[in-house]
Amino acid sequence: MSRRGTCSAGRAEIQEHVRDRYGKIASGGGCCGGGSEGSACCESSTAARELGYSSRELASLPAGANLGLGCGNPTALGSLKPGEVVVDLGSGAGIDCFLAARKVGPRGRVIGVDMTPEMLAKARTNARTGRYRNVEFRLGEIEHLPIADGSADVVISNCVINLAPDKAEVYREAFRVLRPGGRLAVSDVVATRPITRKERADPSLWSSCSSGAIEVRTVKALLRKAGFTGVEVDLGVHAKTPGTLKDQASLGVVPANVRATKPYG
Repeated sequence: MSRRGTCSAGRAEIQEHVRDRYGKIASGGGCCGGGSEGSACCESSTAARELGYSSRELASLPAGANLGLGCGNPTALGSLKPGEVVVDLGSGAGIDCFLAARKVGPRGRVIGVDMTPEMLAKARTNARTGRYRNVEFRLGEIEHLPIADGSADVVISNCVINLAPDKAEVYREAFRVLRPGGRLAVSDVVATRPITRKERADPSLWSSCSSGAIEVRTVKALLRKAGFTGVEVDLGVHAKTPGTLKDQASLGVVPANVRATKPYG
């Protein structure tokens, strides 16, 4: 990863691996993590509670929405309010979109964006099953959001930005779609030590939410360069590393909560 937020491996190769991995996950072939593709964390309520979801939140979800792919609970981090418009970057099967929908209520709106057709299909099925009328899912890359300028109050994301080849572009896009005063609330993984060029160049390691992570100082620098203020990165989000992130921890990659604001004027 360069300081400008680009990956050392080819962008197209990274995206292909990420799309393939998460397409298989959507079809029932495993979940995120540096270990085996058949990890048992999918649909695990225990794992989700480790990441900050309450039992009540999990019970409210359609079956199939919780794939065990996150590293936090951005809907809690974002302090969502009734009537707000929320955009979820890399929405997967829809877990955070559905929780956000309940928080913003019928006057609010939630838009999930994902580049994996299989995930999009699964999320849309879950939305119909759960009768969520204030949620929609759009196909797109988070570096090129299919969202109008200044149309969102909050941008959330859960363990996805680390997968993007160009983090700087992701943050610029988040800034673009937010209204003045809008908030960024992201749960992601960050690197606590430099990740080697060899590790960065491994598409499988990158696509497992591992070697695409960047260091805290780089996260802050990219957010500020995009125009955000009030940038905060909190590494103390879990008392201990959740079981689903132990492979990442062995690489020096840990969960973090990231907050920032688009200033007025």
